[in-house]
Amino acid sequence: MSTKPTTTDLEWTELDERAVDTARVLAMDSVQKVGNGHPGTAMSLAPAAYTLFQKVMRHDPADADWTGRDRFVLSAGHSSLTLYTQLYLAGFGLELDDLKAFRTWGSKTPGHPEYGHTTGVETTTGPLGQGVANAVGMAMAARYERGLFDPEAAPGASPFDHFVYAIAGDGCLQEGISAEASSMAGHQKLGNLILLWDDNHISIEGDTETAVSEDTVKRYEAYGWHVQRVEPKENGDLDPAALYAAIQAAKAETERPSFIAMRSIIAWPAPNAQNTEAAHGSALGDEEVAATKRVLGFDPEQTFEVSDEVIAHTRKALDRGAEAKKEWEKSFSDWRSANAARAAEFDRIAAGELPEGWEEKLPEFETGKAVATRAASGKILQALGGVIPELWGGSADLAGSNNTTIDKTSSFLPAGNPLPSADPYGRTVHFGIREHSMAAEMNGIALHGNTRIYGGTFLVFSDYMRNAVRLSALMHLPVTYVWTHDSIGLGEDGPTHQPVEHLASLRAIPGLNVVRPADANETVIAWREIMRRHTKEFGVGAPHGLALTRQGVPTYERNEDAAKGGYVLFDAEGGSPEVILIGTGSEVQLAVEAREQLQAAGVPTRVVSMPSVEWFDEQDQEYRDSVLPPSVKARVAVEAGIGLTWHRFVGDAGRIVSLEHFGASADAKVLFREFGFTADKVAEAARESIAAAQR
Repeated sequence: MSTKPTTTDLEWTELDERAVDTARVLAMDSVQKVGNGHPGTAMSLAPAAYTLFQKVMRHDPADADWTGRDRFVLSAGHSSLTLYTQLYLAGFGLELDDLKAFRTWGSKTPGHPEYGHTTGVETTTGPLGQGVANAVGMAMAARYERGLFDPEAAPGASPFDHFVYAIAGDGCLQEGISAEASSMAGHQKLGNLILLWDDNHISIEGDTETAVSEDTVKRYEAYGWHVQRVEPKENGDLDPAALYAAIQAAKAETERPSFIAMRSIIAWPAPNAQNTEAAHGSALGDEEVAATKRVLGFDPEQTFEVSDEVIAHTRKALDRGAEAKKEWEKSFSDWRSANAARAAEFDRIAAGELPEGWEEKLPEFETGKAVATRAASGKILQALGGVIPELWGGSADLAGSNNTTIDKTSSFLPAGNPLPSADPYGRTVHFGIREHSMAAEMNGIALHGNTRIYGGTFLVFSDYMRNAVRLSALMHLPVTYVWTHDSIGLGEDGPTHQPVEHLASLRAIPGLNVVRPADANETVIAWREIMRRHTKEFGVGAPHGLALTRQGVPTYERNEDAAKGGYVLFDAEGGSPEVILIGTGSEVQLAVEAREQLQAAGVPTRVVSMPSVEWFDEQDQEYRDSVLPPSVKARVAVEAGIGLTWHRFVGDAGRIVSLEHFGASADAKVLFREFGFTADKVAEAARESIAAAQR
């Protein structure tokens, strides 16, 4: 481990120093004006953030989405002013009025950075540790993108080579997700990832000695990272020259991700607030702000003071960015000239389009044959993989169960890995038993752009992933979660592995589309619809979660209306429907069998398959009423989970055949019978509903 980087070619002037102090003043004033926020970390991190944005990163503030840019992730999202002040100084579009509006309604400077809301913000951060995993995902995506478009180029010579920088705090590294992601990054030898740790020893409850005593640097060494420690100046402030030298050393280390521990003093140089927990999440107060301004040589009577010289100096980032982009465009043009086919593929992918004829490769499944929807999904993925090279993914060590291996001969693993399928640009990702970081890494991959990612595990383990899944929905990211073993149908593994509340819980996340296909052919339509929805033509994206069966289920004729989320699978015979049976997934077959009983008894019965409540809700009222006529009050919903989803669909006279308790360890057929998931029970519920509707 290097502790004292000594060589640097950093140019650092009095104007740079004044710009850093300006960022500190702006952080104090922004929090003081609104009355709440996190000033201390933004003050102490100002030299590090300024060094990255003004001296290190390749970016163009005038084109924040430029393909060739470096990425920056502020995992310590509570210190959003660390990022906002640099976006303002560098000319990304924020101005002083935006800083003055910090944390207020409609501002471009919300309490935590929000992707898609503020130009220059690469990901939504806030829940600690998520950003670390996002950054790992971005670094993975950068490598896969290089493999798609320029795999033969020498290291550092491709227009697709760039770095991912992240700043994390003590809280980020205490959260388990960062440990999962950091382990993955070390295993993958992500030499394009540089993580800066703000080692300030302070959290909300005070000194981190309250909760942490491990040697974090050695922990990262054990993960396989290149580690360095940057000591502060004698006065306690971060040392830009030492930090710059450490970053240059990190960039030169291409075989491992880099971890730079920066010892800092929170709220430096506030005379009384520095190194206190109060400075973490509270305004410093007028007196302390004034005292700090005096220390820094600012007028304590002024607020949001930015000299013309400082802003003129920092906005030169626009000129440097334009020049860097111009140089990159030259190398990109050379690459295009030498790689016409790959350039055409790049243009298609960058435009968010799918290759012509891709739908023709989707398999068809024989009607009547029993097929597990997880098995159907696996066949669909392999078919799509043959024509959509940007599609890649894997599972949390459950590939054989999830059927998520898109190419068994090609594993996304670094050079030097002993496995015969190892390929730095491989298609199949082995995320390991790390569900939470898998989901957040998928978010980072999607945010990076130019690839399509999926990842699988058992539905019950979506609990491990939930916070990252929520962020997928919050950011409208085109990621696909493949959740298999979706009910008590997984059988003997018992209640710890049998999802009960999970479907309803996931459907409660705004913006997440949960899709539970009834059979193999619905699974084809589900995948086709997801792929279509993840194109730019469709508009705002959304994450999707596929809930798939372990056990075989009957295959019905394909009905294109499955893409509408709900449709009439079998209609009533002998008159208008007297009752409607609504089913999802493996329980649709029970509704079909119950319909046969009811029809035989002279009760005209409609079966509605509803693979996606969210897709169905998108349809116009006329279509929804055609599937679920308001005049038919007798309705039954059947799903092997809690019935929370279905009350609004069945109404007061309706009945729900659901599972309102945990499962048990037994054969799936036994469990369905013992817990009342039979055609007889569904038919009985239908008769009760008909009677209730007639009262």
